[in-house]
Amino acid sequence: MIVNASMAAGAHLYSSSSFCYRHMPEKWRQRDEFMGTENSQTPPKAQFSVHVMLIAMSFVWGINFPIIKGALAEFSPLSFNAIRFSTASLLLLVLLYFREKNFSIRRGDISRFILLALVGNTVYQLFFIHGIARTTASNSSLILATTPIFIVLLGSILGVEKITKSILQSIIISFTGIILVIAGSGKPLVLTDQSLIGDLLTIANPICWATYTVLSKPMLKEYTPLKLTSLTMAIGTIPLVLISIPSLNAQNWNIVSTQAWLGLAFSAFFAIGIGYLMWYTGVSLIGSARTALYENLVTVFAVASAWILLSENMSLVQIIGASFVFVSLYLVQRTKQS
Repeated sequence: MIVNASMAAGAHLYSSSSFCYRHMPEKWRQRDEFMGTENSQTPPKAQFSVHVMLIAMSFVWGINFPIIKGALAEFSPLSFNAIRFSTASLLLLVLLYFREKNFSIRRGDISRFILLALVGNTVYQLFFIHGIARTTASNSSLILATTPIFIVLLGSILGVEKITKSILQSIIISFTGIILVIAGSGKPLVLTDQSLIGDLLTIANPICWATYTVLSKPMLKEYTPLKLTSLTMAIGTIPLVLISIPSLNAQNWNIVSTQAWLGLAFSAFFAIGIGYLMWYTGVSLIGSARTALYENLVTVFAVASAWILLSENMSLVQIIGASFVFVSLYLVQRTKQS
């Protein structure tokens, strides 16, 4: 039931987001300058559609958590990741071929593509899998909520993006909301030897994702989000699959149910394939710092989906925390429009 509901929601999100992307003029996808946070040529309606798209992305990533949890009861983590990233890469490469008719990149950019591929796909996923297995959901949620902070710091240090006061205020409000969401769950933060190892591995995730996001921004002046997403994912999937070969050989395929395969398909097509494309489109049009704020909305949707699909409780404190996250997104959008 969980997968069926999620597949229906995901299909609607894929249709609407791909429509927006196909009909978005090319000049809207180009940045006027590295230091700007939003393209001045992008009409207000288009800016609004980008924010709606990123909310859809957060929704897909949020409901992806309980779906993955169910599928991993039958798949080994490395086998699951190898198959879903291979599937997502194939999907995006096919879309790239039919849309742009070529896979060419400048020779001088090959090393940059490889770096983004390894950091944002291979290394990130390996740290995520091993980290989440050794720490608690509360610990990992709080650590991953620091992603916008790392993106802002790295973007500012490298001079890729100018950070405004409104963005800093929104990040503080959003992070406070995540703390309330986690605190309201009633599940305490844990610090043991085992969880400490998991926490150290997990903290590499926001660092990797920040690096992946910030370093991609200048590349989006030369390449479309579709090409950058497709090629970096395909490159990063190769070492991910090679590392997973022993796990694939040891996987008991007889125990994998149709429900688990559907969960893998949803995660591959929507959470990874379309989700990454949405992320890069957001970075291209509204900047890495503003896009990063939607990362914390994922936790809110994950809690909400568990409440709806798994009948888990949602406390008043969690609702207040979720409202903080939405307020932070509203403030940063309203400030820019003003």
